Amino acid sequence: MNIQAAVLHAPNTTFSIETLTLDEPRAGEAQVKIAACGVCHSDYHLASGTTRHPMPVVCGHEGAGVVEAVGAGVTRVQPGDHVALSWTPDCGQCFYCLRGQPNLCETYTEPIWAGTMLDGTTRLRLNSQPVYAYCGLATFAEYVVVPEQSCVKIRPDFPLEVAALVGCAVATGVGAALYTGGVRPGDSVVVIGCGGVGLNVIQGAALGGAAVIIAVDTNEAKLKLAREFGATHTLLSDASVVDRVRALTGGRGAEFAFEAVGLPALQELALDLIRPGGMVVLAGLSAMGTGTNLPGAVITRQEKTIKGSYYGSVHPQRDFPLLLDLYSAGRLKLDQLISRTYRLDEINDAFDTMLRGETARGVIIFE
Repeated sequence: MNIQAAVLHAPNTTFSIETLTLDEPRAGEAQVKIAACGVCHSDYHLASGTTRHPMPVVCGHEGAGVVEAVGAGVTRVQPGDHVALSWTPDCGQCFYCLRGQPNLCETYTEPIWAGTMLDGTTRLRLNSQPVYAYCGLATFAEYVVVPEQSCVKIRPDFPLEVAALVGCAVATGVGAALYTGGVRPGDSVVVIGCGGVGLNVIQGAALGGAAVIIAVDTNEAKLKLAREFGATHTLLSDASVVDRVRALTGGRGAEFAFEAVGLPALQELALDLIRPGGMVVLAGLSAMGTGTNLPGAVITRQEKTIKGSYYGSVHPQRDFPLLLDLYSAGRLKLDQLISRTYRLDEINDAFDTMLRGETARGVIIFE
């Protein structure tokens, strides 16, 4: 079938709306009509060249929609099911899946980052040439074909534009606080960067019972949002931020610092914001090839921990429905994440607005 999709042909170019051919789902795959997808910095990393990926590519890794067709052997979903899409499908049988780390599934990680299906081929074509799918999803398109393991069935009464955000920003942020970090009642937390992921780290820290949640950003509008999402204190980032954080945490520093931007300088700052015995959680995606200077002597002598957080350490099949239930119960703010909606042909405007720091999350809505 022919579909409309936003295609990135090369780094440092804009997205173009193209008519692509989408093949039918093969064994173990599902075709989904996309209702909504989020606009995320991780997609822009391909446009800026800081993440290397085969091209041409259809980006988009936050999405939700309705299953329209399935291939042979599919059992998780059937046509008519409403689904949120996960960009970390898991096989359930590999070394990591069997150890409770399905977000690190070794069966799917390599083909997903190669932009292909498990068999090494793509389902998208432009003039008979392959077009790759970012994170195995390619949700900047009217329809997608994905592994059935990427489909998480949800209740049909959930707004699909909200469910789309659960597939990345919400899971990554809330999961980083609750699963990767393990925030507990009474803890003190610093969150650096109050975009979509950072705001959800704040929500996750609040769910975990943190007594002090300090939001740090360079944008006053983002800090205002942070207060709405549960931050107890907000700080504009400047040279005095370390002293101000310590003043709010008994002079020692916080138990946790979550870096939600992906900049080495902020990762290094995070180490200074935690107390001896504290933990830095790196939830922001850094540019490929960048390095972070973290002093080993300080880490050793002060027993500080630095931990990466990939997709918030979540189990999508378990956690997506849980997050949506928390939303239904009024315990997660998801509607408020959507600052602005766009049509697919406004995708370049959506990224421009995001880069100016004017949105918590922009969402593309499909007819």
